[in-house]
Amino acid sequence: MKIIYIFLLISFTNASSQSLQEKLSTAMEKLATDSQFLHASMSMYVVETKTGKTLYSKNEELGMAPASCQKIVTSISAFEMLNKNFTYKTTISYDGNISNGILSGNIIIDGSGDPSLGSWRWPQTKRELLFARLLAALKKKNINKIQGGIYVNDLNFSFQPLPDGWIWQDIGNYYGAGAWGFNWNENHYDLNLRPGKNKGDETAIISTSPIDLKNEITNLLTTGAKGSGDNAYIYAAPFSDHLFVTGTIPAGEEKFSVSGSMPNPPLYFAKTLTEYFSKNNITTNGVAESNSNILMKKSRAPLSMQRMDSIISPTLDSINYWFLKKSVNLFGEAFVKTIGYQKIKQGNTDSGIAIIRNFWESRGIDKSSLKIIDGSGLSPANRITTKALVSMLQYATSKNWFPSFYNALPIINGIHMKDGYINGVRSYSGYIKNSNGIEHIFSFIINNFDGNPGTVREKMWHLLDILK
Repeated sequence: MKIIYIFLLISFTNASSQSLQEKLSTAMEKLATDSQFLHASMSMYVVETKTGKTLYSKNEELGMAPASCQKIVTSISAFEMLNKNFTYKTTISYDGNISNGILSGNIIIDGSGDPSLGSWRWPQTKRELLFARLLAALKKKNINKIQGGIYVNDLNFSFQPLPDGWIWQDIGNYYGAGAWGFNWNENHYDLNLRPGKNKGDETAIISTSPIDLKNEITNLLTTGAKGSGDNAYIYAAPFSDHLFVTGTIPAGEEKFSVSGSMPNPPLYFAKTLTEYFSKNNITTNGVAESNSNILMKKSRAPLSMQRMDSIISPTLDSINYWFLKKSVNLFGEAFVKTIGYQKIKQGNTDSGIAIIRNFWESRGIDKSSLKIIDGSGLSPANRITTKALVSMLQYATSKNWFPSFYNALPIINGIHMKDGYINGVRSYSGYIKNSNGIEHIFSFIINNFDGNPGTVREKMWHLLDILK
């Protein structure tokens, strides 16, 4: 009797699994005939978490543009190679001597690539507290006057802040902020605008904050229809001193803000700090520089001599929480460069990516399935397979840091999963538990779809609902 019961249980389980496979297969076949996907590429891979058994596969070895699902690669790699308790350290130093409240030298701030410095996401990292702490460091040394200037060392990371492959339309906007050797305020500023009353009217720049770029921006924005939303794009390159903004912002708003990426965060920090000190009655000689700017001038930067203070970042698992939860591209690019710097003292994207690819190859994931060129998925040139993503997600389940990783995944459509979207790409990867308590790991990517991305999202969610 017991043997018959076990046989029936196994048969029922297999039948249920087969039924789920059939439902997924039917749903994917239906999607393939949808007019939005006639010229699209689709890939999906699903395994049972506990056993690793494949439940469904379609084009799982096809390289796909993953968009922000690539953040899964960066996140898991950072946990493994940097440790969940890893922190960044920014040091405040000076050279010269202090006498009678006067520093006969310079203030030097050495960055470590900390992407959380001055961020609004943690109480202890906020911009206002950062400046207050720097002022307190001077007060503690009884410094009332600086005969030298303010210098920011941003060269622990490479001179090039952006990964190759990012497009011109992206890099001037907040989500296109690169990772510098010194980052602050997430390398982000707000452009505050006043639209016209009617569609087609000119717009006016009110201000920029926290840095003043008003005189450096050519405003080509016009007013769109009421309720048309943010259709503005800022165009700017790293180190540039001129920006322009195009597109439309909606009518009917008293004030409308769009966000951009600072073209030179270390330099703007040095200038802003100089102004802050002046407002607090500490004068300098007016020189505010970054080491990368000095490098371009083929000059020489002062060296740190006496340390006054060190600022420690939140732990990596805390930074990763926002990296995945809010898809902050800057954090991923900083992680990649940090891996390069910590492992071989080369804080550049290419070195970090090479280390990541070698790491996963040593764990059975073919390099050719992981053709990536950045840490965030913003470049449309990235290619990764859904099988590789699922393999990494399954690898993570056995690690002691897994709860931190899992809890950082957004909950979308009731599923713990990372989503991704760039032009023509929708992607979802994560963990889903069905009503019977069985959990599956999946990755589902569509490239080159046509039409409204919102309807693509709904169709993909409907398919994923089969796994619930």
